[in-house]
Amino acid sequence: MTHLQAGLSPETLEKAKVELKENPDTLHQDIQEVRDMIITRPDIGFLRTDDAFILRFLRARKFNHFEAFRLLAQYFEYRQQNLDMFKNLKATDPGIKQALKDGFPGVLNNLDRYGRKILVLFAANWDQSRYTFVDILRAILLSLEAMIEDPELQVNGFVLIIDWSNFTFKQASKLTPSMLRLAIEGLQDSFPARFGGIHFVNQPWYIHALYTVIRPFLKDKTRKRIFMHGNNLNSLHQLIHPEILPSELGGMLPPYDMGTWARTLLDHAYDEEPEYSPESYTLSVKDLEKDLSPKTMKRSQSVVEPGVLKRPEKVKSEEENLQPLLSLD
Repeated sequence: MTHLQAGLSPETLEKAKVELKENPDTLHQDIQEVRDMIITRPDIGFLRTDDAFILRFLRARKFNHFEAFRLLAQYFEYRQQNLDMFKNLKATDPGIKQALKDGFPGVLNNLDRYGRKILVLFAANWDQSRYTFVDILRAILLSLEAMIEDPELQVNGFVLIIDWSNFTFKQASKLTPSMLRLAIEGLQDSFPARFGGIHFVNQPWYIHALYTVIRPFLKDKTRKRIFMHGNNLNSLHQLIHPEILPSELGGMLPPYDMGTWARTLLDHAYDEEPEYSPESYTLSVKDLEKDLSPKTMKRSQSVVEPGVLKRPEKVKSEEENLQPLLSLD
């Protein structure tokens, strides 16, 4: 075991070896091979290239050198292309702070049976008069940056649960294809995290319609890890034990305190009231749509027109969408 693996338990070391093909004898060579590819992308500013940083990208792509480098390049390219999103990316930023305090994201204390960190989003908490969807995305990315420092989570990954209870049609209408694609690019294509499952619960029909908007931009692996439970919480509990879930999700724990994770990041700044309005944020919807290519916009519009949600003729049952999830592929 090298110093780069010092933070891993014996069980996680074995998992890294078996599932990720991580070999302590070749670890430094693996990292250097990824680093050597940086010269092929002079258009990107690689602001961090130390061993520990590159290692998380190798783990996210099962030590496939080319795929790890591609993810590393996309990580920095996404930040170059969305500079406004990453200005003042810290918990005390007014928009991020408001989102964090409303539980975007929530982070459960207990890990699941596979050692994965569980993130929860209670969608109806989104107060659109106080912060934007982009603020929520920034809060999630900031939170992931903090958590991915833990080598255990680099190997074991994350699970996301989104509870759509009381999420209104009016709130959903604010989610444009360009915004949703921005989130997909930031989380699926440009961040070194392993997501073992994305669980929708209590979703109304218009969330199914929104899913048809984002589906063309999801990788097959991601699609297979999205589970539509509806109001069937028993199917969620088959995959995530109720003993570690809050009561809102049919679990045995008390209701989730939305400020839990925010207090972790903000510490003494939690109770300070920021002055902020969503209109002050510089990254507008028009800016997002301008960045999309005509081909991309055409793909989105062929599924559903931006800003228009139509009731689908038929929505698959939760049973059709639920598949056993045993481990990360």
